[in-house]
Amino acid sequence: MSLRYAAVAREIIDRIEQTQEEPIRAAADLFASCIADGGLVHLFGAGHSRMGVEEIFPRIGSIVGYHPIVEMSLSYYTNVVGTMGLAQSLFLERVDGFGEVLLDNYVFDPARDAALVISSTGINNVPVEVALGLRSRGLKVVAITSVGHSSSVPSRHPSGQHLYEVADIVIDNCTPPGDASIQVEGADFPVSPTSTLATTTIVHNLNYLVAEGIVARGQKPLVLGSPHFTDQEAARANLREYYAEFRRRTARPGV
Repeated sequence: MSLRYAAVAREIIDRIEQTQEEPIRAAADLFASCIADGGLVHLFGAGHSRMGVEEIFPRIGSIVGYHPIVEMSLSYYTNVVGTMGLAQSLFLERVDGFGEVLLDNYVFDPARDAALVISSTGINNVPVEVALGLRSRGLKVVAITSVGHSSSVPSRHPSGQHLYEVADIVIDNCTPPGDASIQVEGADFPVSPTSTLATTTIVHNLNYLVAEGIVARGQKPLVLGSPHFTDQEAARANLREYYAEFRRRTARPGV
């Protein structure tokens, strides 16, 4: 008997490969240009979408040049109830104005920066507002979202726009409406969501393509190596260099 989720995963990965190569390569070219020019690629995701941010940076095999924006009030809910509970996170992601309050903490360089906004549903106020806010600040915005889900439900943003309608480059994560993929007899709703798997597939394709793009521009990407295989002194030296370059790039007021 086959494992059903494995089959679902293969189907989604195949669909991404077959249909999303063009926007993935376009996003990678944009990001490589920004990083090679000394700029930053700002990363935003709320809820489980923040896992896509964490897969990009900081991570073994990740490149300096990314700036994660992970707001704990939107992304930490493992208590489920009580302080930092799930209800608060779900509520805040639908609050008008919260995205602008968040962005006002940072300084952006429209000449050298770009951004990636991840939201599988693509309908909630904050990710749409963050994307619009970044574009109004002069940044090109890439979105990773489920076009299938977004196009099947109304946006909660006051403009009525979905994330895929406000980004410069849209990468469809090719996941089904509702995210969960397997209906189990006796359960009211499907189980086994797919958006994290899909987003991880996309961002690691971006990672290697960005590295290639930096090399093609005559530079060497600064990559965090694994401390579990290299000798400890080399690993410490790599980590010190990684930290120092990140500090240098983010040495802006408010960042």
